[in-house]
Amino acid sequence: MIWLTWRQFRTQTVTAAGLLAVLAIAFAVTGPQLVHLYDTTVVPCHVQHDCPFAVGAFQSQDSFLQDLVRLVMLAAPALIGIFWGAPLIAHELEAGTQRLAWMQSVTRFRWLAVKLSLAGLASMAVAGLLSLMVTWWFSPFDRVGPGGRLDPGVFSDRGIVPVGYAAFAFALGVTAGLLIHRTVPAMAVTIAVFAAVETVFALRVRFHLIPPVRLDSALNMQWVTETGTGGPAGPGSFFVGITPNLPGAWIGSSHVTTAAGSISLGRTPAACGPNAAYSACTATIARMHLREVLVYQPASRFWAFQWYETAIYLALAFALAGFCVWWVRRRVS
Repeated sequence: MIWLTWRQFRTQTVTAAGLLAVLAIAFAVTGPQLVHLYDTTVVPCHVQHDCPFAVGAFQSQDSFLQDLVRLVMLAAPALIGIFWGAPLIAHELEAGTQRLAWMQSVTRFRWLAVKLSLAGLASMAVAGLLSLMVTWWFSPFDRVGPGGRLDPGVFSDRGIVPVGYAAFAFALGVTAGLLIHRTVPAMAVTIAVFAAVETVFALRVRFHLIPPVRLDSALNMQWVTETGTGGPAGPGSFFVGITPNLPGAWIGSSHVTTAAGSISLGRTPAACGPNAAYSACTATIARMHLREVLVYQPASRFWAFQWYETAIYLALAFALAGFCVWWVRRRVS
C-alpha cells in the first residue's frame, strides 16, 4: 500500500522538490550578499547619520525575488490543499479504484491512513523546508522592517506556522474530496474555505490568542505625528494622532484621551489652527495633560503566537483527518 501510494503521489513530490531546489539555489546565491550588504550599510549607518537612506536602499535589494517569495508563501498552503489534498481521495472515488484495494485484504482504515500519513507528512515537510529557507533569507529585512515579525503581512511567512497551514489545507482538501466525490469541485471548495478561514483567523482571532498589553500613560510628545480637526469624537473635535515607537510590536489600537479618559478632546485650539506654527501647537498640546492609550502585542511574543497558531491549525487538521476516517468506514461504499 505504501508503494502504491508513492506511485500515485510521486509526480507531486518530484515537482515540489524541484521548486524547493530552485528556491534554495536562488537563496544560496543572494542570501550571503544580503547579509554582507546589511553588515556594511545598515549596521554602521548610525555612525554616518544616514540610516533612513541606508535602510531604504537595503530594503529595495532583490525586490523581484522578495515579491516572488511572498507570493509563493501566500499560495503554497492553498496549492497543497488544491493539488495534493483534494484529488487524493476524490480521484479514486470518481474512478472507483478504491474498491480494488479493499478487495485485496487492505482495510479501509489502512487504505486511508497510509494515504493521509504519507501525503500529509510530505505536505508538512515541504512547507517546513520552504519556511525555513524563507525565514533565513528574509532575516536581514526583518531586522529593519517597520512592523517586525508580528506584522500580519510577515507573520504568516515565517517560523513554523506554514507547517500548520499546510497540514490544515491538505486535510481540508481530502475532506472536500471525500464528501463531494469530484476532484474539480473539491478543489474549488478547498480554496474558498481555506481562504475564508485564514482571513478570519488573521483579522479576528490571532491578535486575541494572548491577552494584549494595555498601556495608559501621559502623552509622549515625541510620538505625536499629526493634529487636526475631526477624529473619533466627531468632525468638529480636536484630533491628535500618534505613531508609537515600540519596535516590533503589533499595535491593535492607539488613541489619545483627556486626563479623564474621554476621547473627545474638545474644539481645536487656535494655536493648532491651519496657519499656526507647529511649535506653538505642540506647546499647547503639552499643557492639555492628554493621555495615550495603546493596546498592543509586544515583539517578544512572536514565538508564543507561532506555537499557539500552529497548534490550532494542526488540531483542525487532525480533527478533519479523524472525520475522514469515520466517514470512510461508515459511509463510503
